[in-house]
Amino acid sequence: MFGIKGWADAAVIERYPHHWIAIGQAGRFFRLARAEQCRDVLFIGTVLRPPITQLRLDWQTIRLMPRVFRFFRGGDDKLLSGVAGVAESGGLHVVGVKDVAPEVLVPEGVLGRFEPSARDRADIARALDVIAALGPFDVGQAAVVADNHVLAVEAAEGTDNLLKRIAELRRLGRVTSAPGVGVLVKAPKPGQDRRFDLPSIGPRTVENIARAGLAGLAVTAGSTMIAEPDAVIAAADRERVFLIGLREDATR
Repeated sequence: MFGIKGWADAAVIERYPHHWIAIGQAGRFFRLARAEQCRDVLFIGTVLRPPITQLRLDWQTIRLMPRVFRFFRGGDDKLLSGVAGVAESGGLHVVGVKDVAPEVLVPEGVLGRFEPSARDRADIARALDVIAALGPFDVGQAAVVADNHVLAVEAAEGTDNLLKRIAELRRLGRVTSAPGVGVLVKAPKPGQDRRFDLPSIGPRTVENIARAGLAGLAVTAGSTMIAEPDAVIAAADRERVFLIGLREDATR
């Protein structure tokens, strides 16, 4: 495990053989990876985009700076693809979650007791169109639609804050659809590198959906990570919201 200083949870990292590195220490990372005989690398979790002035540059990273500047000027997918390219330039093979732990991905079909209605399915289709349309701009991986009305799209705030915004808009009377109408849809951006930054859900996602007064959640099966699946399904049943994994070809 290579923990990023200031980002990774020490309580998790230090349960395994590990090294700590700072963002920007490409040379140190490659030296340690070679010493540990690493061949493949998997990126786990999320790091907020740091100001380029905060990078802890070593000599190898300085040599890569023209390349780093190019992928910093763009969305998250461009940035992560650039980081993967740097890893591959050091002789490592970058793999994704689907390659090593497909069991953490949402399966196809309805999970739990509740199913989406015909109106919910129409809202799901609308939200997928929105995510696909925003894909070229590398904006986000989620949208909320209620009764064919686009209420919100995910940007830098993340899914939990997106749902909190919907709850606040409902409290202020800016969302007029009845409670139990509307869906949150999460899907990878078109053309996204599926090796990292896949959409993810967990019990808190379901709880925030209920607080936002939505009917349920739809995600792409096989390309959305689910944390604590039993707890997620139990929360969906308890909050009386649906959860469905969509077949990948049905989202295009």
